[in-house]
Amino acid sequence: MIEVYAFATPNSVKVPIVLEELGLPYELKAVNVRKGEQKEDAFLSLNPNGKVPVLVDDGFVLTESAAILVHLAEKTGKLLPSDGEARARVFEQLFFHASALSPAFGNTGFFMRSSPAPQPIAEARFAKEAERILGILDRKLAGQSFMADDAFTIADIAHFGWLWRRQFPGLTLDERPNLSRWYETVAARPAVQRAIARVEALAEAPTSVA
Repeated sequence: MIEVYAFATPNSVKVPIVLEELGLPYELKAVNVRKGEQKEDAFLSLNPNGKVPVLVDDGFVLTESAAILVHLAEKTGKLLPSDGEARARVFEQLFFHASALSPAFGNTGFFMRSSPAPQPIAEARFAKEAERILGILDRKLAGQSFMADDAFTIADIAHFGWLWRRQFPGLTLDERPNLSRWYETVAARPAVQRAIARVEALAEAPTSVA
C-alpha cells in the first residue's frame, strides 16, 4: 500500500490526483499544517524539510511533489512520455512550475495574507510575477490542449495544484480564456474530483503521523 502524508494544500493535492489517475490504491494520512504538525519529530523523520506531501511506497520515502509525480509516472509507464521531445516538454513544465509558478503564487499569498506587517513592495513584486506567469500559460494554451502538448500528463497535474488554490494569492483566471478552458477540463476529470474530495476531507481529520 502506498501512503501519502498530506493536507489540503496546492502541493499535496497533486499526489492523490496522480494516484487516482493511475488507479493505484493508497492511504492518505493527514498532517495538519495549520497546527504545525509538519514540524513535529514524527513527520521530520520522514521529511527533514518539514513539508508536505511525502510518499511512502513500499518503504521508499520520497519528498517533493514534482519528484513524486515523476516516480509514479515512471513506475507505471503512464502520464509521462518515455523519451524524445515529448518527454522533455513535460520536464520543461515541471521545472517551470517549481522555479516560477509555485514560488510566485506562494510568496504572493504569504505577503498578502500571512506577513506579520504590510509589505507593499513585496506584494506588488510577486503579484506582478504571478500575473505574468498566468499570461505565459494562457498564451501557451492558445495553441495546444494541455501544458506539455495535446496529451494530459503530470505537467498538468503539477500546475493544477496552485491554480486550484489560486484564491490564496488572490489571483483569478479572468481574461485568461485558454487557461480557464484548460482548468475546467482538468477539474472535470473524475480522478481529479475524487482526489480533491479526499484531500479536502483531511482538514477535518485527526493527525495520522506516527
